[in-house]
Amino acid sequence: MRRYGKHTDEDDIRSRPNAKGNRPRTNIRPKHEDAAGGMVVTVDRGRLTVLVEDRTVMAMKARELGRKAAVVGDRVALVGDMSGKKDTLARIVRIEKRTSVLRRTADDDDPYERVVVANADQLAVVTALPDPEPRPRMIDRCLVAAFDGGLTPLLVLTKSDLAPPDRLLELYGDLDIPYVVTSRAELESGAAVARVREQLDGKITAFVGHSGVGKTTLVNALVPEELRRTTGHVNAVTGRGRHTTTSALALPLSGGQGWVVDTPGVRSFGLHHVDPSRVIQAFPDLEPGTEGCPRGCGHDEPECALDAWVAEGHADPQRLYSLRRLLATRERTEGD
Repeated sequence: MRRYGKHTDEDDIRSRPNAKGNRPRTNIRPKHEDAAGGMVVTVDRGRLTVLVEDRTVMAMKARELGRKAAVVGDRVALVGDMSGKKDTLARIVRIEKRTSVLRRTADDDDPYERVVVANADQLAVVTALPDPEPRPRMIDRCLVAAFDGGLTPLLVLTKSDLAPPDRLLELYGDLDIPYVVTSRAELESGAAVARVREQLDGKITAFVGHSGVGKTTLVNALVPEELRRTTGHVNAVTGRGRHTTTSALALPLSGGQGWVVDTPGVRSFGLHHVDPSRVIQAFPDLEPGTEGCPRGCGHDEPECALDAWVAEGHADPQRLYSLRRLLATRERTEGD
């Protein structure tokens, strides 16, 4: 007879090994070799929409993945119900190796990095030329994040009918970054869309920009009509708009090969996670000169070997200035 109360000892409550209802623990995990492959197109409160062949499937992360999270752009393996029918749910059992990662932190002193998009080929930084005024420090931070994460940057300047682009383009001329300048009239006629498309075909492109720059309006012009997102009201005089994108979403290019990822408007782009040694890789003319740098060199100190490298004529001094300007922006706020 079992005893309960203050006289109970461990023999009275110990479960028998492998008793009915007790499953033995094991460290061996199934390989899921027959899992289907797909791409995450959006994430909403723990539920992920995954494109599997020609249909979208709702899925959730399997417990065996632990804290590892899947983000938009991730290539994943799924098991379970993949019919795509209402109220069905598959499980993501594996996240494939990423080719690139766009990351940010909320602030520079925040150690928690957030992966915004995975496996994108390039980052389109959308900036309005008039109101809201361009924020070069914000652009610099986005460029650093692109270089750090393995994405090729692209500048998209909007509303050129309200202000000329020359001053901003001059600021980034030495970085050899491709750019597209658009106006509202060209956007309506389709001419601007055609120029942007030339930079996007065959690639996965993440779009970033703060509220009101016309990012989502441009994305809507690039994707099929039935997939377009809601945009806020835009003032016809100032060009100011209310941003309505609240989560990242991957959308196919209309009538072409490629994807665009519309991301929520950002007010800050923290760079706590950035390693200068990864940023320098985006400057192939300067990278060989770092061989003489001291260990852990930030490339902006007296012992940096890049000064001698440039003085010897191996690279343009303006390129070194541009590199150091980008690296310095990690220590400044966007408003500096």
